[in-house]
Amino acid sequence: MSFVVFADGTANLPGRLLDGIKLLPIAYTVNGVPDTYNGDIEDFDVHAYYEQLRGGADIKTSLLNTALFLDSFEPVLKEGNDIVYIAMSSGISGTYNAAKTAADQLMEDYPERLVHIVDSHGCGFGDGLLALKAAELAKENTPCKEASVILDEMVEHCCQYFTVDDLNFLKRTGRVSGAAALIGTTLKIKPVLYGDSTGHIVSSAMCRGRKKAIRTLADKYSEKHMDLKQPDVFISHGDCLEDAEKLKEMILEITPDANITICPHEPFSGAHVGPGMLGLFFLGTER
Repeated sequence: MSFVVFADGTANLPGRLLDGIKLLPIAYTVNGVPDTYNGDIEDFDVHAYYEQLRGGADIKTSLLNTALFLDSFEPVLKEGNDIVYIAMSSGISGTYNAAKTAADQLMEDYPERLVHIVDSHGCGFGDGLLALKAAELAKENTPCKEASVILDEMVEHCCQYFTVDDLNFLKRTGRVSGAAALIGTTLKIKPVLYGDSTGHIVSSAMCRGRKKAIRTLADKYSEKHMDLKQPDVFISHGDCLEDAEKLKEMILEITPDANITICPHEPFSGAHVGPGMLGLFFLGTER
């Protein structure tokens, strides 16, 4: 390989897709008790986690710090390898800045090496799409500098749309006001949100009811997806597999040859969007 690819648990990837990707763990606490998620979503007990959220558990997440990046990256550089790390959006976490600080320090110590940090402007499969492409480029022996340009340009085509079932989780993180959450809950309003070009979560549509929100996700795919042969499409869910399967059927009506991966949604951003989150990730003509 021409470089080593790093991602972390927010990439949402199942173990069968992790070949060529080194995952860093993410930490969180449940009612003050520390826990760690190592990154293979297939080993994650999605139902137990989201049941805790349904029951009112206080789950707090922590960014990946500079020390972790220094400890993880330096042995790879010592072996003479370059590094690409796919970071969750700088618009929702300080992890990107922590990784960038570590990269700048390490490139001073190892001036012949390149450590490139990709700001994915996303989370979940928004990271995972880029990590998969990075691993593919590494296996093709693409030079790290060239691959870095390709990945940075790809960020603007990573579409990430999602809906939530309970607006109160967004209220807790300041995405909607308390009044808006109350009114929306009363009127059964379900927002469709997306990661914009700055990596912030913004509203795309407000739908009356869950069925309409799921249909709107499919409509966004129909509007923006690239005309690719067997496009890769990713769906993540906060313990609502039945809805994920419904969305899959809608996507297959639009592109019957799509290669669709369905997984539970990872715990880091899952704590902020809550049970019932349903996300759709794909390469589009624009965000």
